[in-house]
Amino acid sequence: MSTQAPPLPSDIQGEAFPVLTADQVNRIRPLGKPRKVHAGEILFEPGESGMPFFVLLSGGLEIVQPGLRGEEVIVRYEARQFSGEVSMLTGRRSLSRARVTADGEFLELPAEGVRALIAKDPELSDIFMRAVILRRVILIKQGQGNVILLGSQHSAQTLRLREFLTRNGHPHTYLDLDRDSNAQEVLDHFHVSTNEVPVVICNNRTVLRHPSIQELARCLGLNEHIKASEVRDLVIVGAGPAGLAAAVYGASEGLDVLVIEAEFPGGQAGSSSKIENYLGFPTGISGLELANRASAQAQKFGAQVLIANKAMKLNCDRRPYEINVDCGQTIRAKSIVIASGAQYKKPQIENLGKFEGQGVYYGATRIEAQLCGKEDVIIVGGANSAGQAAVYLSQTAGKVHMVVRSNQLSDTMSRYLIQRIEENPAIELHYCTEIVGLEGDTQLERVTWRDKNTGETSTHDIRHVFMMTGASPRTDWLKGCIALDDKGFVLTGRDLDPVLPEYHWPLQRVPLMLETSLPGVFAVGDVRSGNVKRVASAVGEGSIAISLVHRVLAEL
Repeated sequence: MSTQAPPLPSDIQGEAFPVLTADQVNRIRPLGKPRKVHAGEILFEPGESGMPFFVLLSGGLEIVQPGLRGEEVIVRYEARQFSGEVSMLTGRRSLSRARVTADGEFLELPAEGVRALIAKDPELSDIFMRAVILRRVILIKQGQGNVILLGSQHSAQTLRLREFLTRNGHPHTYLDLDRDSNAQEVLDHFHVSTNEVPVVICNNRTVLRHPSIQELARCLGLNEHIKASEVRDLVIVGAGPAGLAAAVYGASEGLDVLVIEAEFPGGQAGSSSKIENYLGFPTGISGLELANRASAQAQKFGAQVLIANKAMKLNCDRRPYEINVDCGQTIRAKSIVIASGAQYKKPQIENLGKFEGQGVYYGATRIEAQLCGKEDVIIVGGANSAGQAAVYLSQTAGKVHMVVRSNQLSDTMSRYLIQRIEENPAIELHYCTEIVGLEGDTQLERVTWRDKNTGETSTHDIRHVFMMTGASPRTDWLKGCIALDDKGFVLTGRDLDPVLPEYHWPLQRVPLMLETSLPGVFAVGDVRSGNVKRVASAVGEGSIAISLVHRVLAEL
């Protein structure tokens, strides 16, 4: 049985599935090889790696998504159209099945050929990149992926898995056991009980019961195309704005670049509902969209991204340097850019850990907004991230309570956000206030806060709290190798002057701007001591670091 996906608006249809001109097809020919095809022939299946792109010279092709109830047709291609989406460009596994519908001849292009085409032909670069990105967006919006996630809105692990899939831009179908009538049918089909959720089903055959993020990444084959044995020109630790900027500029300038990311691209900025003061986006852009665009851009130039792998230790006693990651692999690098960022500090509140993911959250994305619905919420913090979350959640929540330890916002928040918050009747500010108690059985049910001026406490039946309080650097893996300041942030450039002798700097030259106490190792973004906490400055540092990496590589 086969069903047809719903039609798309004509403007999206034309950009996502363009028809090439005869001249454009001729420019592609030298990079591919002709292949005779026959109706009914399967070119690739879901879960296969190394799939080529196909430019149809004649004949027909359909892309279908196998499911529990048969096949769903995603798209049908005709002459002078081309197949492929983001997973093919990055070397990851296919999400779907490709079947020839009419005899003909296709031009087969490996991913390397497409990247070469993108590099040398600006017109075709725009057409291909726009198409593959839009196709991934369409798959996500229509839930036409190779993953089914069954879970509960009351499960912290379900939230983590949803966040991982969403922020990695992986198309999937989510079935909530508490709300979706089809969920039990899927559980019965795969002989899974409700006490085993969350459950992930990959490619309609592999069942993962209560998987970790690493297990899910392995099931999806997100990293199997990456060879850990290679010595890289540059390894970037962290795929926030700074790390992704370094990856884009490094790969575009010919460096062999590998990015190591513990969870998903975007860092803290990736959880921002809307960034409105980033240059070039006058109407704003969500952190997720910015991260996905930057990640696609980096991989377009050939950078590889190792997902769901945390850097555990830097071995700095010899070069190439070595980074041990938690999957057991060792990554070797001639140079390193540390962009591991920072994480929100966790207030000293009893029971905080118990409610994480079950009423206590550290990011305000569409997923968390759906969990909150029209209920009241609390946001703890007074910086830009807290302000962006307040404005975003005020569109759907009943009331947004901002709990701020100081007596004003202006010290840490942009003026445009302060004005919006103060003028928004759905947001109530509580200055000089702190949360002192969280209560509930398995889910958060009540919150107690205290007025620091009067000492008065009050308890409220609020089930959703967003913690956005300060930041601590992710630098545990660097201790013993790199000079850090008294708060654990990485010292760079002239800030190293007082401590450089004790780290036995081996070169005649002084450390370059952004260079750490270890030659050829740089730090950018939120992890760097003295950083400016803005997305634009992080992107700037990431790009600047690449010019310095070239100078260091020339010394080797």
